[in-house]
Amino acid sequence: MTPVQTVFSPSLPANSRIGRFCVTRELGRGTAGCVYLAHDPVIARDIAVKTFTPRLGVAEKNRFERQFINEARAAGRLSHPHIVTIYDASSEGGTTYLAMEYLQGRELNRILESGHRYTPDQVASIAWKIADALHHAHSREVIHRDIKPSNIFIVKDDHPKLIDFGIARSPNRLAERDAPPDEPYTMIGNNRLLGTPNYMSPEQAAGKPVDSRTDIYSLGAVAYEMLTGRTPFQAERADKLLQQIAYKAVPRLTEIDARIPAALSHIVMKAMAKRPEKRYQTAEEMALDLKRYLLKERRARRRVRLELPSAAASGPEWIAQFGTLRLRAVAIGAATAVAVASSAYLFLR
Repeated sequence: MTPVQTVFSPSLPANSRIGRFCVTRELGRGTAGCVYLAHDPVIARDIAVKTFTPRLGVAEKNRFERQFINEARAAGRLSHPHIVTIYDASSEGGTTYLAMEYLQGRELNRILESGHRYTPDQVASIAWKIADALHHAHSREVIHRDIKPSNIFIVKDDHPKLIDFGIARSPNRLAERDAPPDEPYTMIGNNRLLGTPNYMSPEQAAGKPVDSRTDIYSLGAVAYEMLTGRTPFQAERADKLLQQIAYKAVPRLTEIDARIPAALSHIVMKAMAKRPEKRYQTAEEMALDLKRYLLKERRARRRVRLELPSAAASGPEWIAQFGTLRLRAVAIGAATAVAVASSAYLFLR
């Protein structure tokens, strides 16, 4: 299939209509479409509307619209605090659109590109919430297939939202070769691989059929980057990158940064096992391990606080009583969260 060209009409003026929604202003545009802030008069709230205007033949355009709307409705059945809410999907006047929850914050990739580094506990917390969201989606037979930092939106208090189910599939459709247009993909020879290369699972990189465990690998790759500031593999050419993903061992986290807790490193490395059967078999299993890790760390910090001396304690007696405290526990007890500045919501590739 020839890659689709997407063209956009001039920005819609304020008070224009997209379906029943009244446009307020344009939020942004990119290769996959245009996003508007709009108002829903029926339920009296602001929403985001993403529009698509692909240049296609009549038959292919009709197929794209049917498939897009069916899959958007499948994602719309998901109801989870860490998944963006889909309100409506339709096509009229030559424009296919998706109405969704309006978020204010920043995509995770923009936060990482700014040089911000999360603490291990913050990484574990965000990954736990996304793993729980994936468990919810997988239990309803929806596989995302493009987990990456730009598809994780961070709102206030490090509250993550999983966005863009544009190439999501139910398991019985994952082997389809004629994927709809406007999906993110990489061309390797004559093969069209759906998804974003840096975060693809080995089986996805090899063009093999995938299941829910591909999302688990990709979430592990995102957590890896959050902890180290780099993706697991780097290469100038996409084919070389995919070869590394498929065949090269993932560099161990503790080899890159010895300060990363071993327990958290184990969780991330297990999620990124080359063979799917060696990974967590469900996102729920990964979420539970992350939750256990966080609870253990919180208990350790609480224990340190209870053992710390009062203001009256001083001198040799304090040293004798508290000098054996573990350095790592003290460091954890002193850690503080870093605030993330909010910016306009941009739900684009």
